[in-house]
Order: sequence, then C-alpha cells, then structure tokens
Amino acid sequence: MSAVTETPDRTADSHHGRPAGPSAAGNPVRALRRWWPAAALLALLVAPFSALPLPGLLDGPVGSPGSLQLLATCLLFGALATGYDLLLGRTGLLSFGHALYFAAGSYATNLFLLQAGLPFAVSALLGLCSGTVLALVLGSVSLRVTGIGFSMVTLAFAQAGSILVSRDPGGLTGGEEGRAAPAELLPSWLVGIDHTANLYWVALGYLVLTLAVVHWAVRSPTGRVWEGIKENERRVEVLGLKPYGFKLTAFVLAGALAALGGLVHLLLTGGSTPQTTTSDFTLSLLVMVVLGGSGTRWGPMVGGILYTWADHRLGDLAGSGAVADLPAVLRVPLSQPLFLLGVLFIAVVHLLPGGLARLPARLAAARRGSAATPSPAPARKENG
Repeated sequence: MSAVTETPDRTADSHHGRPAGPSAAGNPVRALRRWWPAAALLALLVAPFSALPLPGLLDGPVGSPGSLQLLATCLLFGALATGYDLLLGRTGLLSFGHALYFAAGSYATNLFLLQAGLPFAVSALLGLCSGTVLALVLGSVSLRVTGIGFSMVTLAFAQAGSILVSRDPGGLTGGEEGRAAPAELLPSWLVGIDHTANLYWVALGYLVLTLAVVHWAVRSPTGRVWEGIKENERRVEVLGLKPYGFKLTAFVLAGALAALGGLVHLLLTGGSTPQTTTSDFTLSLLVMVVLGGSGTRWGPMVGGILYTWADHRLGDLAGSGAVADLPAVLRVPLSQPLFLLGVLFIAVVHLLPGGLARLPARLAAARRGSAATPSPAPARKENG
C-alpha cells in the first residue's frame, strides 16, 4: 500500500501564466535554473587549475593550497549539513547528537589504522561501518520516544560520547589533544601540501555523492513517507504504515553520510579532534541548515558552505589590525567571531524567513508584485 502518490503536474507553467511547451523551454531564466548546478560543478572541478584572485573572499588565488583547503572544508560541511537535513528538514527529527556519527567515522578509521595497522581502504570501510552501526543502535533506542524527548535522548548520547573521548580510555582517543593520523599509512596522493588539490577533489566528490543520495532518497517512496511523517505522523499511522521503521531508515542513512564525512575530515585535517564529538558541533549543523533553508534541495548545502567560510574569514577579521585599532565599544564585540556569526544568523532569520534558498522566489514575487502595481494616472489640467 503506498502512503503517498504523486502525479506529475504537466500544467505547472500554465498555473503561473506561462504556456507550457517549447516556448517555456526557450526561457533563459528557466534554462539558467536548470543548468546552473552543472555549471557550478564544472567550475568547482577546474578550481585547482585557476590562478584567479578573489580579494576579500580568499587569501590567495583560487588554486593555491590555502584557498583549496578552505574550499574543501566548506564543501565538506555543505555536504554534512545536507545529510543532517534528512532528519530535520525531511523527516522533522531534531537530533542534537549527529556529531557523534561524524566523530565515529573519523576516530574508528584512525584507530583501525593506528592500533590494528590495517590498510587505509580497509580501515575506511570499517570506520564507515562503525558509524553506521552506531547510528542504527542509538537510533533504535532514541526513536522510541518522540518530540523533545527524542532530542534530549540524542543529546544525552552525544554528551556520553564526548565525555568518553575526552577521558581517553586506554590511550585510544588522545583526550583533548586528539589523535593524528599516521601519514605513512595514508595514501601518498592524499598526504602533503603538494596534494591539496586531491583532497579538495575528495571533498567535492563527497558533496556530489551526498547530494545524489539525498535527492534519490527524498524522491523515493520512502522519502514521500518521510514527508508525511513530518507533516502529520498520526495520519501515516492511519494509512497502515509504521513510522518507526521509516524514521530509523532516515536516521541510519544520515548517520552513514555523517560517518563518511568524518573520513573526509580525517584526511583534510590529518587527524581526529575531540571538538567533533561535542553537541556544539551539531548545533553548528543546525545553524547551517536553518541559514540555508531547511527542507530545500540546495539550501543546507549553501548554508553549510557560507557558515564555514564566514567562520574562517570572520576569525581572520577578528584578529586583524583593523579591528584592534577600533574603540573598545566596537573592538570587543568585533573581536569575537561567534558574535559576528550570531548577528549574521539573526539577520538572515528575520529578513529571510525560510533561509537563503527562498531568496530567489522572494525576489521573483517582489518583481511580479511591482509589475502588477498600476502606475498612478497623470493629473488632468483644468482650464481656468
């Protein structure tokens, strides 16, 4: 029995006053909306070969190692936010423990490399499986409750994982210092500043894979049930479906994507850090999703990229001499990157409800509204 059926709308263009057919296909605006992802992907693929300077956005040319490292980090968190939105925006599950599976992928892979001496490919596969199994186990427990209870249970698991890592049991996690990945056990083409472009392409591949998996999952019959659960879980139960299994599927899939992101993060940073186990890390993902637009196709990715870029660039701004020379009333708040990020987040939430992904639609609606507003009639002169 299908929970939700979907009928293609062949007259969508006519609903907006545009005829469907070849004339719509020739619309340059519609063509731009259709092909911009391919153009953006092509630009990202060739970025390591570019010497184009972007003052204010990057410290050096696009293809320089420092710029590629920052871009790779932005792509990584854009993908991570997209995977997290499977829970928040697609199924309506507010989890405060998503960082746990990201950290599990990183730490488990590192431990298999360091302690067992396994090859990187085997360690990476086992690390991915470890994060996925952890999501399955903890998700099966957390989803026994709903609403705020679910959020609190995931937060409790995340706090337990963070404490476990910081306590450094048996010297396995490195405590507050973390564990550096053994360079001699990593693929040589992923180690060293000379191979920053390869790491960048790995991060880009992770982003493309995450977008593809999320898009496929959302458009599948299971994805339609997720949408029904988000709107009204009781109605899904009335249809004869059990929401628990569908929610667990979303939880495990999001956890697996996060664990894969932990592997990429391990390669980018050269080690596992305890900061990735904290609930603050998950809160950052929540901010990224809300900033970009929860429940949209591209919003979480845009929010993750923008937030990560702003986090790095605002940190540089806070420590710059320009801020140090300001009066204390301005220097103190501007020297705190989190303050600047908070102001940015509040501004977007108030000025752009629904996130940055809704901005094009709002601009289009504003243009249509201004075009529909009749201009005042000219005043007639009276003959005196």
